[in-house]
Amino acid sequence: MSTPAAPRPAAEAAAKAAAKAAPTAVSFSEALRFWLKLGFIGFGGPAGQIAIMHSELVERRRWISERRFLHALNYCMVLPGPEAQQLATYIGWLLHRTWGGIAAGVLFVLPSLAILIALSWIYLRFGDVPVVAGIFYGIKPAVTALALHAAHRIGTRALRNRWLWCIAAAAFVAIYFFDTPFPAIVLAAALIGLAGARLAPAVFAPGANLDPAASSGNVDPAARSGSKSYGPALIDDHTPTPQHARASRSRLLWVLGIGIGLWLVGMAVLLATQGLDGTLTQMAWFFTKAALLTFGGAYAVLPYVYQGAVEHHQWISGPQMIDGLALGETTPGPLIMVVAFVGFVGGWLKQVLGPDALFLGGALAAVVVTFFTFLPSFVFILAGGPLVEATHGRLAFTAPLTAVTAAVVGVIVNLALFFAAHVLWPDGVGGRFDAVAALIAAAAAVALFRFKVGVLPLLAACAAAGLTVTLRGHWLL
Repeated sequence: MSTPAAPRPAAEAAAKAAAKAAPTAVSFSEALRFWLKLGFIGFGGPAGQIAIMHSELVERRRWISERRFLHALNYCMVLPGPEAQQLATYIGWLLHRTWGGIAAGVLFVLPSLAILIALSWIYLRFGDVPVVAGIFYGIKPAVTALALHAAHRIGTRALRNRWLWCIAAAAFVAIYFFDTPFPAIVLAAALIGLAGARLAPAVFAPGANLDPAASSGNVDPAARSGSKSYGPALIDDHTPTPQHARASRSRLLWVLGIGIGLWLVGMAVLLATQGLDGTLTQMAWFFTKAALLTFGGAYAVLPYVYQGAVEHHQWISGPQMIDGLALGETTPGPLIMVVAFVGFVGGWLKQVLGPDALFLGGALAAVVVTFFTFLPSFVFILAGGPLVEATHGRLAFTAPLTAVTAAVVGVIVNLALFFAAHVLWPDGVGGRFDAVAALIAAAAAVALFRFKVGVLPLLAACAAAGLTVTLRGHWLL
């Protein structure tokens, strides 16, 4: 006769007792394993990545309480750069000081960089193969729908009154009709917000919903109002701020000095080896500026990247830019990693290491671009965290960002129209209209807006449709 199982009430009591106990200190190696895992599974853009971190770090592992998690998220939201990567850097910094933050931020990006280098090589080497061409034929219309959906997501959060709508409309007119540089639009919007904080504070007061994840189709738990307890956390609501996270002028100057020093060393090496007009030097300078303009997420900075990489420097073409965004949507990590694709393609086509080292040249350009794009994010977190937290909620600080985010909506609408023009009229506006691409784009838009389909299932379905159409036409020929 089998031994009777332990009474269920006793098991439940043991589970409750375990839940009441705060987790033990997290070792650096254990944290490294988690950050590396996050780098490989971080699909779904900021909403998906923030949801994963909330589920793992707040609910399951209890490394940080929900209130402290939301506090860190709100801080990262007011910074330029990818908020999910900055949030990982912030939490890693709280847990294991400076090296913990660096490890978390680097491992969040590294898998995506490696995957995009491999995919970029496949794209350039085999892009004319019918199978690969068919996949991209289906994905491009989906990217157009995704850009429109991004404008809708950000607009839903940002355009809370008619004045902010006017800023968005003015930004669209400026970039669409007058080809105004993106930095000029950001500066003008920031100045409007700064003046508005004094003259019309109610217009620029922060709204209730400030979380970028909440504006997506899938609202993550961290975005919900209030704070839910999952048991004592290692960094709990009332855990004192660690010594290394407290504001200190000497530490601020030290970290700023190291960050600026790394930037100067990197630029000096490129100037010595490439010259001022070298492709890698120009990429480093351009993407440093781009890193400081990424308010509102990756879609906000893409128009600036397009203006510089496609129109001014001509590192890549317009259709290649759309293909790069498609690749960025299908890989883990922050969507702004599309800049690695831009760097790889530009380094390959410009032959930065000569015609006999195209892959190495492209890979080096991708690494250079990634380094100069993400370096400011690390400096913002490691140096400015305590200072920005002290100013969070002050209208004089948040109003310019509110106006910039409103302007970004108009800029993204312009980007979506640019994508649509290249996808629907592949031979130029006024030429042949691609009805099949239009049908795929319309279906993708319905899937996003009406049925809230996730990015990866959407891209997979569109890729399958494009592959079917392309191969069928290829066989008929």
